[in-house]
Amino acid sequence: MLRTVAALTLSVALVAPAPAGAAESSPAPRVPEQVGWGGAVSSVDPDASQIGIDVLRRGGNAVDAAVATAAALGVTDPFSAGIGGGGFFVYYDARSGRVSTLDGRETAPRSATDQLFVENGAPLPFAEAMTSGKSVGVPGTPKTWQQALRKWGTLNLREAMGPAESLARRGFVVDQTFNTQIANNAARFADFTSTRDLYLPGGQPPAVGSTFRNPQLADTYRELARTELASLYGGAVGRDLVKTVQKPPVVPGSTRNVRAGDMQLSDLARYQVERRDPTHTRYRGLDVYGMAAPSSGGTTVGEALNILESTDLSKVSDVEYLHRFIESTKLSFADRLRWVGDPKFNRVPTEGLLSQKFADSRACLIKPDAVLPAPQPAADPYNPKACEATAGLSALREDAERTTHLTTADRWGNVVAYTLTIEAEGGSGIVVPGRGFLLNNELTDFEFVAPTAGVPHPNLPGPGKRPRSSMAPTIVLDHGKVLLAVGSPGGSTIITTVTQILTARLDRKMSLVDAVKAPRASQRNAATTPAEAEFIAASTTAGLQAIGHKFSQNAEIGAATAVERTKDGRWRAVAEPTRRGGGAARVVKVG
Repeated sequence: MLRTVAALTLSVALVAPAPAGAAESSPAPRVPEQVGWGGAVSSVDPDASQIGIDVLRRGGNAVDAAVATAAALGVTDPFSAGIGGGGFFVYYDARSGRVSTLDGRETAPRSATDQLFVENGAPLPFAEAMTSGKSVGVPGTPKTWQQALRKWGTLNLREAMGPAESLARRGFVVDQTFNTQIANNAARFADFTSTRDLYLPGGQPPAVGSTFRNPQLADTYRELARTELASLYGGAVGRDLVKTVQKPPVVPGSTRNVRAGDMQLSDLARYQVERRDPTHTRYRGLDVYGMAAPSSGGTTVGEALNILESTDLSKVSDVEYLHRFIESTKLSFADRLRWVGDPKFNRVPTEGLLSQKFADSRACLIKPDAVLPAPQPAADPYNPKACEATAGLSALREDAERTTHLTTADRWGNVVAYTLTIEAEGGSGIVVPGRGFLLNNELTDFEFVAPTAGVPHPNLPGPGKRPRSSMAPTIVLDHGKVLLAVGSPGGSTIITTVTQILTARLDRKMSLVDAVKAPRASQRNAATTPAEAEFIAASTTAGLQAIGHKFSQNAEIGAATAVERTKDGRWRAVAEPTRRGGGAARVVKVG
């Protein structure tokens, strides 16, 4: 009875309206690190992180806070994530010591074939495929929230989404990142009536410092919560979504060739979140858990760590550490591209990819004084042969680098690492008219055509199929207790970002905040390694170049968030200091 009273009290508190004039206040501070008691939240946005902390303060747990924070990010970071997309949810339960995962990845319509993005025998240009109804997968984010709350939370959807609904209705202060993301996409946003009207009022992005409100999204949140998602997965919101996919609201006179999709209401009604076993890797005596296929994050991060296991990275020079990190991801990406896809349609050799025997057969290719040519061939995890790759060439197709990640922890020790996305910055570019949210372009994560003609590939489109992802929400345990949790946006650079942060923290003994802010490089089985300007300018780069590494400049790689348990039981929340304008780390009680 006491729990029921507490839940009712929490519900009332969470959906209470904000004080008048709250939206006109200064933006909440962006803090890269906080340490304290009672739980932690870290996300890219201060308003979203604060909503998560408020949930924890009122008695909610890490799952409640994660859903509330994610819903808020759908308001303040709508060009990276929202109810029109999908994601992967990794949860550590302190009572049982178990890690569980939810696969909320989008699915292709039942009508999709392996020719989805092929016209007249040739693959569509990526930009045309992205900004179209063809690219839109059935959204999984709302059902992920619902399933997470039902399995592990204490709130229902109305309670968890209430604060974000209020935020959308009262508005928030526009920062430079929000303004820039609209400006980056202004040309295509302007070609859709619904997107133009919402994000380009008067033909311009909302000014920095102004208040942005989205009452359409607030109403949609309310309707989804009230109907327990029935309105989306078969009802009125779903009908609006399907109509938008089938007939995108293109501005009359636009010259953009916007192809229609073929999603049906039955595709929405059929959608299910999948509960999957996490990937598991032992590294330096620790247990590293991640997301299994159709995400390649868990297997590729795990394989890279296993490749590095044979070298004591704490004792080598900075140059050798970075050299081995770069080479390990080069090899693990070769295997990712060859073997990982939707496990419902393909046999994914997860156990083999994560076996130490397989990793050792790859690690022996790495030389301390030379760089492996790229692209490297994949190897066969079913029949690993030392220092030999036998499964054919495997080259990277470039992908979008926008997504968002949040991490939460509570007073009881439960932890969530949750990565969610609508794929490209701004997704498909299409807002559902009257509903206030952008649709994803997630189906462009499929290969448009098989990389090798005539050879079956695990990541071609198919009916009801989930495209391969690079999202890598990760939780590390030490003797069954959480040591840290981390994740990042960034398309396929997510995998290298997470691997670099883990090795910097666990092997090089950087503080977590230093590991997160360290300059990044992202080798994904290509001849040249994209890297941030600060990485290229570092003194170690000359040593890497002397070995044979080549670098190209990438303005920004990832935007990680993380939480860590300190030895005295406090939580450390960490977010990016500068990337994407800086993130927002929060704890319930600083101290």
